[in-house]
Amino acid sequence: MPDAAQSSDNGSESVSEARVLATRAFGAQPKLTDCDQETIDRIVGQVASVAAQHAETLAELAVQDTGFGIVADKTKKNLFAAQTIYEFIRPMKTVGVIRRLEDRRIIEIAEPFGVVAAIIPSTNPTSTTIYKLLIALKARCAIVISPHPNAISSISKTVELLNQAAIDAGAPIDAISCMTKVSLEGTQALMQQREVSVILATGGMGLVRAAYSSGKPAYGVGPGNAPAYIERSADISKAVSDIIAGKTFDNGLLCSSENSVVVDRDISEIVRNQFAEQGGFFLNKEETKALSRGLITPERLPNQNLVGRSATDIAQHCGITVPSDTRVLLAPLPGVGRDYPLSIEKLCPVLSFYTVTDWREGCQRCQEILRYGGMGHTMAIHSQNEKVILEFGLKKSAFRILVNTPTTLGSIGMTTGLDPSMTLGCGGHGGNITSDNISPRHLINVKRLAYETRPLRLLEAPTSKTVQATPTSGLTAQHVSTRVDEFLKHRGFQRSAKHSADDTDTAQSNALGPLTSHKFSKSSDKQLESRPAEFVSEDDVRRALSKSQRIVINDRTIITPAAQDLANEHDVFENHTLPRSR
Repeated sequence: MPDAAQSSDNGSESVSEARVLATRAFGAQPKLTDCDQETIDRIVGQVASVAAQHAETLAELAVQDTGFGIVADKTKKNLFAAQTIYEFIRPMKTVGVIRRLEDRRIIEIAEPFGVVAAIIPSTNPTSTTIYKLLIALKARCAIVISPHPNAISSISKTVELLNQAAIDAGAPIDAISCMTKVSLEGTQALMQQREVSVILATGGMGLVRAAYSSGKPAYGVGPGNAPAYIERSADISKAVSDIIAGKTFDNGLLCSSENSVVVDRDISEIVRNQFAEQGGFFLNKEETKALSRGLITPERLPNQNLVGRSATDIAQHCGITVPSDTRVLLAPLPGVGRDYPLSIEKLCPVLSFYTVTDWREGCQRCQEILRYGGMGHTMAIHSQNEKVILEFGLKKSAFRILVNTPTTLGSIGMTTGLDPSMTLGCGGHGGNITSDNISPRHLINVKRLAYETRPLRLLEAPTSKTVQATPTSGLTAQHVSTRVDEFLKHRGFQRSAKHSADDTDTAQSNALGPLTSHKFSKSSDKQLESRPAEFVSEDDVRRALSKSQRIVINDRTIITPAAQDLANEHDVFENHTLPRSR
C-alpha cells in the first residue's frame, strides 16, 4: 500500500476510479454468482493456464518494475500460484450444495462473499495477483485490484492477461479490474466502498490497520520475523541448507522467510562451519554495526534500497568486504529489541544469530523474536527430538511451526502439507481474523438448510395431567395462513384470488406444507406511500429508489443501519410522527 510520501497528486482521480471500478464489479457480481460449477471451473482453469504460460515473462516484469528479487525465483512463485495452488483449489465445490451432513440433517450451500478489494504488495506483485484472482474467481467473487505504486506495470500486465483469459472462458465483463491511478486515498476509498464486501490485504502494518479500520471484513497479514531454531539433535548440514535456501529464495522477500537463527551452544561451532561451507559470512562487531547503520532506518524498518538485494550487494553498500560467493550475511547478536536493530524483519539475505544453552532457553529466545514483529506468523525448528518439537508446537506464538524444512517454502505449502497460499493469517496473536492460509473457502459464506431432528413436542416437559388433544388444539394451517395474509397485506402485498381459493381447499390436507408456496401480488403504489412502514431494510430502500418512491415512516418504524444510511443519502424517508397522547 502506498504511504503518504508515495501518494501522488492524482488522489481525487484515484478515488473516482476506485468508486467506478467497485460499482462495475458490483454490477458483474450477480452474473458471476449465477455461474454453475462447470463454468467457474472452466474460468479458473483457463486463468491458471495462461498464468503458467507467462510465468517467466511476468517474473521479469516484476524485477524490472521493483528492482527486487530474482527472476528465476519469481518464476517459481508464479508457477506455484498458477499450478500448485490451482491444483489444490481445483476440486473444491464452491457452487450450490457443497456438503450434506446426513446424520444431522443439514445441507450446506455456498454463497459468494461478494466484491473483493485486493491490495497487492511490491515484494511479490505478480504471484500474489495470480493467487488472489484464482481464489476470488473460484469463490465466484468479482475482484478489484489495487497495485502497489512501485509495481503498477507488472501487476497491470498480469491482470490484463488473466482478465482476457477469464472473459474468453465465460466470465462476465468487469468481474476483474485493476486500478491504474494509484494513491493512498484511492486505496482507502476502494476498501471503504459500499459495493466492496471483503478485503484481501497483503502488505505492511499500515495497510493491515487501514483494512481492519475500513468497516469491512478483512483478511490482513501481519509482518513476519521468523526464527529458526537448530536443536542439538538436528541434522545440522540439512538444517543449515534449509535455512540458507529459505533466506535466499527471491532474496528473502517472502514475509515468512527466516530472519534469525537460534542454536544450542554445544553445536554452535559445527553450525558456524556449516554456514561458512554453504555460503554464509559471519560479521564481526564492527561489521555488524556498519550493516545496522546501512540496512535499518531510524524508524526500525528495512532500507527500501536494500530490500530484495543479494548479500554481496548489501555488503558493498555498507562498506563490508565479503567473498564473491557469499549467499547470506550472519550477524551475532546478544539480544532482541530496539537496541538490536538487526533483530527485526529484514526482507533480504541477512540473518541474526543467537546461541542458547538448551531448548528451553531457545524456546524463550524464539518467543522474544516473535514478539518483536512476528507474532502469530511463522517459525521453524530443526530437531529429531519429538518431545522438544511438540513443546515448541504447544508454547510458541506462531501459527505455522515448520519442522525440518525452510520456513519460506514450508509456510506457503510448497514443501509441507499446509494449504498452498500466498496470504498467511496470523490469528489473534498478530491482530488478524484467522490463522489459516487463505483459500477460496475464506471468500465463501455457507448457508445451511437445517431439518427438524428433535420435534418440539418431545422436548416439552411432561405434565402431571394428561391432556386429550382435540382436532382444534394448537395452530391450524388455515389460522397461520390467515395471520400471514394479514401481515403481508399490512406491508403492501395481497394474495391472488386463485391461490386464496386453492389454499382454502387444501389447508387441512397440507397442514405442514411450506407457506412459501403462496403467491402474492403487489398492492397499489398509493397504498404503499400512505401507510407508515413497520420495518425497513436496505432492499426496501433500493426498491423505493428504483420506483422513484418515498417510504413513509413514523416513530415506531424499525430501520436497519444500512437502510438508514442509504435513505439519508437519497432523502427517501417521509416521517409521519405519531401525535403524542394527552
